[in-house]
Amino acid sequence: MARYILSFACFNGFLVVALGAFGAHALEAIVDDRAMGVYETGVQYHLFHTLALLSNGLLARQYSAQKLFWIPASLFAAGIVLFAGSLYLLSVTGLSWLGVITPIGGLGFLGGWASLAWLCLSSDMRQGESPQ
Repeated sequence: MARYILSFACFNGFLVVALGAFGAHALEAIVDDRAMGVYETGVQYHLFHTLALLSNGLLARQYSAQKLFWIPASLFAAGIVLFAGSLYLLSVTGLSWLGVITPIGGLGFLGGWASLAWLCLSSDMRQGESPQ
């Protein structure tokens, strides 16, 4: 499982750099400042949660006996698609109804962090216990 989470994190790392470059070099000349700000917010949250996915994958590798690391990884992935994705589309298309999707992605991020915290407090990861 860890290798899939890590591979997905690496894919997202590539994607966020490409989307950031697109925003900085191509999109900036096309959209207004407000739309650019929305796009940049998407890039920031995408980057932060790509790092969260990477950390999640490293923890999954270190604590391989704990099989539930797919839960925060899935929630972070859903958050990236729904939160950052909706902001990307909103900034490019101007379709305001896409803003309704953004908070659902935010809930994915919150759930990812909460479930990751729960896993870190679980019996398999207490301080002093050696990782598997």
